[in-house]
Amino acid sequence: MLLRQLEYLVALAREKHFARAADACYVSQPSLSAAIRKLEQELDVPIVRRGRRFEGLTPEGERVLLWAQRILAEQDALRHELSMMRGGLNGTLRLGAIPTAMPVVSLLTTPFCERHTNTRVTLESLSSRDITQKLAEFELDVAMTYLDDDTLGQVRKTPLYEERYLLLTPNHSELADLPVATWAQVAELPLCLLSPDMRNRRIMNGYFTDDGVTATPSIESDTVSGLYSHLHGNHWSTVISHAWLHMFGVPDGMRVVPLKRPAHGPRVGLVIAARSPEPVLARALLDVARQAGVQKALDALLDVHLMGSGYLDIASKSLTVGP
Repeated sequence: MLLRQLEYLVALAREKHFARAADACYVSQPSLSAAIRKLEQELDVPIVRRGRRFEGLTPEGERVLLWAQRILAEQDALRHELSMMRGGLNGTLRLGAIPTAMPVVSLLTTPFCERHTNTRVTLESLSSRDITQKLAEFELDVAMTYLDDDTLGQVRKTPLYEERYLLLTPNHSELADLPVATWAQVAELPLCLLSPDMRNRRIMNGYFTDDGVTATPSIESDTVSGLYSHLHGNHWSTVISHAWLHMFGVPDGMRVVPLKRPAHGPRVGLVIAARSPEPVLARALLDVARQAGVQKALDALLDVHLMGSGYLDIASKSLTVGP
């Protein structure tokens, strides 16, 4: 059994099409098909359900696929370990992030690349569901997502920051000069918010419900940039995570207003698959994350935008809802 055969199987499972899988592997379709048939013969099990086109994998094939993904991941890990022993880490770190965490990814990737100059980073914006799947299938080394996501499975977690939610509203808004706004007050404004399929929006919906209201935004977007694109006319208001200030700031003519929040907001952090040894590239990013002080940097940025060095003390005393 050759590693190349396993690579062909993984490509076929990903592409779900023999010709596309062959193109992805830079071989002819007959060569790919022959290699997978040989793999079936060597393992003495049917792997692919064949018809006039690719119809999926057999139950045995699904099990072989899991092992193929694991073996290929271990091969990559071995190469990275050896590169470290030769005096320098090299390779490509595969990082996935939920869309609402993308604005702060550079706080980690920049120092990572500065420390490990022979490495590269590929970054994907992914849903929580896709992150879970890609980690399980060894298609990601590490991901940035909500740590309280019950669908993550067996992963190791490294907290980065706790989301703090803010109202972003025009200067002429009736809430612009409030020291603290409630979710019920925000629900009365002309709103643009993330779409309901986004976990961030579902978290916010829970806060609106806790305040006895339902938010009915006029505009919904599945990207943070989509929200910000509507704010320059100073008509709409939105609710943002303080992490977004790192990339997007506060548009001209608008103001950030603190919102009442629960004792503990949703935590965002890095997750890697729970396997030993940890992939070298993932471990290197975790080392950077532990020294980056993401929470401290974002809190300091929030303090600047609220123009008061005492904001965080005030937040802990008067902005918290509940015990």
